[in-house]
Amino acid sequence: MPTIKELTRTGDLFTSGHRACAGCGGTIILRLLMANAGKNTVVGAATGCMEVVSTIYPYTSWDVNFVHNAFENSAATVSGIETAYRALKKKGKIKKDIKFIAYGGDGGTFDIGLQSLSGAVERGHNMLYLCYNNGAYMNTGIQRSSATPFGAHTTTSPAGSKIKGKMQQRKDLTEIMIAHDMKYVAQATPHNWSDLSNKINKALALNGPAFINVLSPCPLGWGSDPAQSIQIAKLAVETLYWPVYEYENGKYKINIKPKKPKDIEEFLFVQNRFKHLKNEKELIDKIRKHLNEKWNELLNKEKCTN
Repeated sequence: MPTIKELTRTGDLFTSGHRACAGCGGTIILRLLMANAGKNTVVGAATGCMEVVSTIYPYTSWDVNFVHNAFENSAATVSGIETAYRALKKKGKIKKDIKFIAYGGDGGTFDIGLQSLSGAVERGHNMLYLCYNNGAYMNTGIQRSSATPFGAHTTTSPAGSKIKGKMQQRKDLTEIMIAHDMKYVAQATPHNWSDLSNKINKALALNGPAFINVLSPCPLGWGSDPAQSIQIAKLAVETLYWPVYEYENGKYKINIKPKKPKDIEEFLFVQNRFKHLKNEKELIDKIRKHLNEKWNELLNKEKCTN
């Protein structure tokens, strides 16, 4: 894995000057992604926050080959480019090695783009799909997605006197991708650059598809302090809200195991999207119980596959 000094020498392949909100986790993730991927990379982007803020005509933050496509087909577009590349390389028309990356937010990955992602993975294309997961359709007005956590207030799951935000648990897309029998699947956050860098490099070194689900703090949608985005990402791990782990060649490995997990309320109540739950003990207990069950399941999977 490259050192932090080595990463800085790659230059700004995802440059500053974009129009992202202050404290946006997505831009931190993309900058680190490109520092590890390097210049010989093709990136395909689903419609969403990161596409909008980085490619407003006539400007771009991308210093690599970049393709923007519709909300639902980032993975399909990049898989087509990767197929064309293999054909041209076989004919000797392309000599250099090129990496292929598709990305999208949780709306363009968990929901609208799931079919094209599943298809690309099933076909075995040599590409990394990275999801910057901020837990809602932030670009179009903070609507709920299937990645929105239980109890969260969004514009389409508003917290009121009768219903206290979204009343369904979030989809576990990481496990869905593992069920595709992939060689490499991982979860990460931008608070630990070395862990995320290591996972990006593992994924790009494969001859086949890989998937990384990265928690992406969103001050606008979460109602959090922009200066605290990285600290909130760290709290997500420390409270078991967001386990950091990887699935590699059939084996689970938990990369960060909090010695003494913090209570979930420390994560929830630094965000306005959960402030309506402060006097809802039953709902908080439900969140805590669900997270503990998922954590214990993960611990058991690690034990059983190693």
